[in-house]
Amino acid sequence: MNIKQSIEKVPGGLMVIPLLAGALINTIDQLHIPFIMNFLKDIGVAATEDGNYELLRIGGFSQALFKDGALTLCALFLFCAGSQMNLRVGGRALKKGVLLTSSKYATGVMIGVLWGLLSDPVHGFLGLSTMAIIAAMTNGNGGMFAALTGQYGNRSDVGATAVLSLNDGPFFTLMALGMMGANFPFIAFVAVLLPILIGMLLGNLDKEIRSFLAAGEYLVIPFFAFALGTGMNLSNFFNPEVVGAGLVLALMTVIFTGGMGALVFKLFREKSKIAPWAEASTAGNAAATPAAIAAAATVASGSGLMTASQAQVYQDLVAVATAQISISTITTALLCPVAVILVNNYQTKRGINGKVEFYGETGGRKGEKEIAAGDVTVS
Repeated sequence: MNIKQSIEKVPGGLMVIPLLAGALINTIDQLHIPFIMNFLKDIGVAATEDGNYELLRIGGFSQALFKDGALTLCALFLFCAGSQMNLRVGGRALKKGVLLTSSKYATGVMIGVLWGLLSDPVHGFLGLSTMAIIAAMTNGNGGMFAALTGQYGNRSDVGATAVLSLNDGPFFTLMALGMMGANFPFIAFVAVLLPILIGMLLGNLDKEIRSFLAAGEYLVIPFFAFALGTGMNLSNFFNPEVVGAGLVLALMTVIFTGGMGALVFKLFREKSKIAPWAEASTAGNAAATPAAIAAAATVASGSGLMTASQAQVYQDLVAVATAQISISTITTALLCPVAVILVNNYQTKRGINGKVEFYGETGGRKGEKEIAAGDVTVS
């Protein structure tokens, strides 16, 4: 059976499919179907505090991994992802990576802030929160970016992936919420960033450690996705507001982050605009951000910098925001390649080859240099 291949055919499938599977089991659990509860009782499962019997709360390793392990698994993912953040990036790749990361981040924050100001930062238009917007719009799908730039872009486009990996995880979203007035203590930032920093340090000090941890960046995804799903109810996905919000979030991500990135590239005299549109997506791992922000809010509440009710607001947003971001992940995975193909066709008609690394100062073909996009070692 080609289970893995089938999962990967779904956009963001490695994240989305386990998340939906976890949500499905949790939804069935929450229905408290008599014959299922009787079976669980008969085999010795302990009752929950409200007197029910649930498959996901049978205790032991099973509950620790599949129900309670989301934050631990997310932390392990961030540690492994950090180890793959290569600080040895060539000049052009570094430039493009910085331009893409900063423009995507600035666009997501601006849209999130405006959305909150014009409606409500917690329950805004279509039920979109500022947190969900920033989390979805600022975190791009690195695998898709590498694939699209590898096919349509040049070597420094692909090399920019090393810088773009910095936006993996919840830190930028947490930082944006802090700038907007959310009173997170410094330790909350440290607690979120530390696994990334330690992973980055080890990965850059020792290439063997980097290689060893590389598998963990992908291996952990379906596990923390499933655990996140077990905190959700499938009714969220069939809620028209959630679906509509997720689709709008996807359109904003593609149009605004792609467009802003292309504008920034033009301002910095980059001929090809393939890379900005290749980054105009929502990463599957962005669905883990709401849970991480809620954990940071809990830390803030415990330190007295945030009231329990304020922290609860973030915790209550986790299920809906995760569903909205998941929908955006799937939708942008379909829209982003289309946008890249359209841009490639457009600029090809105007004599711009996305695979060309350098053009002559006059902007013509004289002096251009062709470099294979698949070679990501930029010097």
